[in-house]
Amino acid sequence: MNLPLGYKYSAVYAGIRKTEKDDLGLIVSNSPANAAAVFTQNQVTAAPVKLARTHLKRSKGIVKALLINAGNANCATRTGTTVVVNTCAALAQRLKVDPEQVLPASTGVIGVELDERLILKALPRLVRGLSSDRFEDVARAMLTTDLAVKMADCEAALKEGAVRVAGMTKGSGMIQPNMATTLGFIMTDADLTPRQLQEMLDGAVNRSYNRISVDGDTSTNDILVLMANGASNVNPGKKDRETLAETIAEVAESLAKQIARDGEGARKLIEIRVSGAEDSHTAERIARSIANSPLVKTAIAGSDPNWGRILSAAGNSGVDLNPNKVDIEIQGMPVCHEGLAVDFDEAELKKKLDAPECEIRFEIKGKGKAETRFWTCDLTEKYIEINASYRT
Repeated sequence: MNLPLGYKYSAVYAGIRKTEKDDLGLIVSNSPANAAAVFTQNQVTAAPVKLARTHLKRSKGIVKALLINAGNANCATRTGTTVVVNTCAALAQRLKVDPEQVLPASTGVIGVELDERLILKALPRLVRGLSSDRFEDVARAMLTTDLAVKMADCEAALKEGAVRVAGMTKGSGMIQPNMATTLGFIMTDADLTPRQLQEMLDGAVNRSYNRISVDGDTSTNDILVLMANGASNVNPGKKDRETLAETIAEVAESLAKQIARDGEGARKLIEIRVSGAEDSHTAERIARSIANSPLVKTAIAGSDPNWGRILSAAGNSGVDLNPNKVDIEIQGMPVCHEGLAVDFDEAELKKKLDAPECEIRFEIKGKGKAETRFWTCDLTEKYIEINASYRT
């Protein structure tokens, strides 16, 4: 990977997981970085999310380190706040920075007490292991039910020189973002202010993380952080910032699609394209309703071109919709015109639906110009198997 300059990474097994694989990760900027973040909108909010919000506000967007654990969400627990305060303070002491410059993040089981001694004991090893070439180790350490490591990188050629952007994320279940989803961390070596970063992150999230769904559930622990440490010595001007914002959005989009592709029990990635809506909000609501429909998702799992389920899900989105103005295509094949069936080769379409990727196009005929893309996955029996025994 073409990683941003000026960052180091580390991961160790602290004993939080039941299985012996790395469960504690650390990302450190060589010099304190400017940062922005988005957090879950779930009203049940984990202690690390609350403290990360507080730290980011108190530090005025200055972040030195990200401390990430898997195996325990540290949510709905009696000691949650104490754990994150103490572990962030201990790490800050080792890095010789203010605790407010450390952002915590957790993922795993909700409602189980997290033993802070496991993290505190592991911190010396974690800090000693910091290296610029351990990016993937951190990406792997924060996985839970994920089957694949999720990473993306891109380089932007700007007027003053090249800058690099790289990100990692995790997520497989409990995926319906209301800002971000699960855990995500994007780093760049450009020189940007916290305000500029927040604008870029909000734009990127709106077209990526907020356009995916696996099961319609929003996590209690969602956090997505964007850091910029200026190690490239490139301070982009207005036009270059637009270029860089697009690069960050592309990285975020890649990460988000990887989450949808790796949905729990999933075999297929589904891309939903809605066009002709009156506004972007309407397009998004229709796409999300289709993506969250168990009937649509199971039909795709079984390679069944049941377009009526798509039309029904759109009609249940809560927006004003005239079915007589709707055309639907599946895998590039027209199946519905003006709300009614059209002749198509069902055997051929079923064969096309056996592919690992599926595209659904939902077009509203009329004066509307808004469109959107949304990603989800099929729903299989494996999803039930995974979540029926998640705690055990």
